[in-house]
Amino acid sequence: MAAFLSESSEAAAADHYGLAGHPVAHSWSPFIHGMFAKATGQNLVYRLFDIEPREFRREALRLFTGGLRGLNITLPHKQAAAELVNELTPRAARAQAVNTIAFYEDTTLLGDNTDGVGLIADLEGNLGLDLANKRILILGAGGAVRGVLEPLLERPLRALVIANRTPGRAKVLAAEFADLGPVEGCGFEDTEGPPYDLIINGTSASLDGEMPPMPPGLVSEATVCYDMAYGRGETAFTRWAHSQRAARAEKGWGMLVEQAAAAFSLWRGVRPDTKPVLEALSHFR
Repeated sequence: MAAFLSESSEAAAADHYGLAGHPVAHSWSPFIHGMFAKATGQNLVYRLFDIEPREFRREALRLFTGGLRGLNITLPHKQAAAELVNELTPRAARAQAVNTIAFYEDTTLLGDNTDGVGLIADLEGNLGLDLANKRILILGAGGAVRGVLEPLLERPLRALVIANRTPGRAKVLAAEFADLGPVEGCGFEDTEGPPYDLIINGTSASLDGEMPPMPPGLVSEATVCYDMAYGRGETAFTRWAHSQRAARAEKGWGMLVEQAAAAFSLWRGVRPDTKPVLEALSHFR
């Protein structure tokens, strides 16, 4: 899995990047960025950093002080990362969540959020979905969901519903983005049909191995179900989608690769081709 450079004289001269999260051992990001680096002729090392929430700020600053040039951010640190940086891109400022940090020589830490562009690129470009006039249900109200709401609402949707275990959190989040389009929030148990065109899982259900309790009537044989998480084999969400006879149940491998390409472009100034990486990963799904 490790397609990144090993410790050597070459690695010592390379620029260093990594992924911060908790947990991160399952991540394919080193493989992805290793392929990007080889294809674009970039000399870099990419590592995983498992950091507990209470240690995030101190450890992230230590890594940057030690020479790290950039950091990807995953669960549960995306909102904490937005508070860490000196400057936010417009999309990260809107989301108030960061999944990519770039460190510049003037010591500026720039926070970006490439989750949304990664999701849209996968849904529309890789999976061939047309989001116009669609009803979308998105599960969860954390940093992962925050990053994708703006680009989703830039499409001419019929409706977007955010459902969360805590209804109040979903409603507050919906209110934050209500100026962009038709969005509302509710609890999982309050979600109602008719069936949605697209259901996106942005909860930690796949990591926890448990689906939140969802009422019947949300899925039809035309519904596409998309898990923002990824992994080998079925996830709790894709198992649920199949049990509901959804038309398709997809995992977030494509989103992972597409958001990584956007982060790589921010760091290195060159946009890598994602197709070879998606093809390589197709053998491990």
